[in-house]
Amino acid sequence: MSKPDTPGVLLPPPLIYFGFLAAGWGLGVWTHEPSLGLAVEVRRGLALTLILGGLLLDGAAAGYFRRLGTPPEPWKPTTALATGGLYRFSRNPIYLGFAITYLGLAIAMDSPIAVALLVPCLIVVDRFVIAREERYLAGKFGAEYQAYKGKVRRWL
Repeated sequence: MSKPDTPGVLLPPPLIYFGFLAAGWGLGVWTHEPSLGLAVEVRRGLALTLILGGLLLDGAAAGYFRRLGTPPEPWKPTTALATGGLYRFSRNPIYLGFAITYLGLAIAMDSPIAVALLVPCLIVVDRFVIAREERYLAGKFGAEYQAYKGKVRRWL
């Protein structure tokens, strides 16, 4: 029986981010958490800026995958190694965009708990998604991926 041509990511990464965000919101409601302490106008402006920035980053990074002809979804086989565009600065600009969007949504919800849960969320994504993807890419692209990995940081 042959090994599937995917990284073996167990959950779609957007669901991981959404799960942590929902847990933060739910815990906040349950514990009657305090406000972030930002003026409403500041909070809304910051949240909107982060949400739009994260979505733009995601769109640009996913668009680059599409131009290469390879799917951005980690449960599908990768057909090309992305090393240009935003991938010259981060090996994971989509996950970075998700994190920025998450932070914007947590701020929009005025939820300190959801903001704090971004850290464990990123640890889960790093250990259980990115680590699997990196093993897969190393096996699939060998020295080309190792050279890229040596030049470009995982997050920023």
